[in-house]
Amino acid sequence: MKNSEESQSHFAHKSEEDFAKILDFYQIRWEYEPHAFPIAWDKKGNVIERFTPDFYLPEMDLYIELTTLKQKLVTKKNRKVRLLRELYPQINLKIFYGKDYRTLLMKYGIEGEASNR
Repeated sequence: MKNSEESQSHFAHKSEEDFAKILDFYQIRWEYEPHAFPIAWDKKGNVIERFTPDFYLPEMDLYIELTTLKQKLVTKKNRKVRLLRELYPQINLKIFYGKDYRTLLMKYGIEGEASNR
């Protein structure tokens, strides 16, 4: 299990740090952005776009993507998720949208950045 305190400086967003704290509390092993999946290639076969889920829970073989962004950015992320699922149907991915994520934070009494949006 990785420790959120050790990885704190590596998180792209405060929401990811808060989510890691929940995983740590429940002693759920996690990895932060361990895989980048190619989702688009140019005509020569070079990768031009990747999707990197926020967390991987190895004991559950589950990827987690937090989408606490503004709605206009969610559309772009949804497109990437759709491509990932088409190209890699064996990948288990759970998406937490803003509302779901804020509910999770409130349930566990965490005052995160996402809870103020």
